[in-house]
Amino acid sequence: MEKVPMTVEGYRSLDEDLKRLKTLERPAVIAAISEARAHGDLSENAEYHAAKERQGWIEGQIADIEDKMARAQVIDVSKLSGKQIKFGATVSVIDEDTEEKARYQIVGEHEADVKRGRVSVTSPIARAIIGKETGDVVEVNTPGGVKAYEIVKVEWV
Repeated sequence: MEKVPMTVEGYRSLDEDLKRLKTLERPAVIAAISEARAHGDLSENAEYHAAKERQGWIEGQIADIEDKMARAQVIDVSKLSGKQIKFGATVSVIDEDTEEKARYQIVGEHEADVKRGRVSVTSPIARAIIGKETGDVVEVNTPGGVKAYEIVKVEWV
């Protein structure tokens, strides 16, 4: 079974989603199915079919989250340190062409959210900067072409 790296925050988020699905969503859809069954003929009952479809989606989500949690390799970023960039690091970079600054934290795949500055460990930018240090310049293949970034800061927050 392949381990999936994730931060403590990412694991907590999955756990919260799982609890919400099991304690709120699942009972609600079971109640909706029971109510729709009470309306009679199931073959032409759109409410029943919609509720069953929703139930299937919820059960799929639960199974997916349970799988991710079972394979999780939870990494506490607050206990990491060093100059070399690795999983969990928060890295400040400057685009060498535009002088635009950016700050990214390298996180697990399911935690990635570029708008919040969280990039997947498998993303092109993360793959390019892992193993590098402050002052290094890296080239990243992006959809818009090759970009060069200078690493200006590595933090463990």
